[in-house]
Amino acid sequence: MTTYQLTDRLHGRTVRVPADHIATTVASWLAELGASSPLAEELGQAVRDGDWPATHGLADYLSVEVQVAA
Repeated sequence: MTTYQLTDRLHGRTVRVPADHIATTVASWLAELGASSPLAEELGQAVRDGDWPATHGLADYLSVEVQVAA
């Protein structure tokens, strides 16, 4: 199973999660700000699909970074 490094650019925190936890993690970070967005689920799906152009576009919009963890 591939692990991804997910970075919250607003707060400077980084976690390592499997693809199926990306949406939940981003949604929880948004909730801390009193926000929610269906884009968190779209980001998780883009990562699972291996669609890196969509992943990077959505990540930029959500102020996160996603990369394969080394």
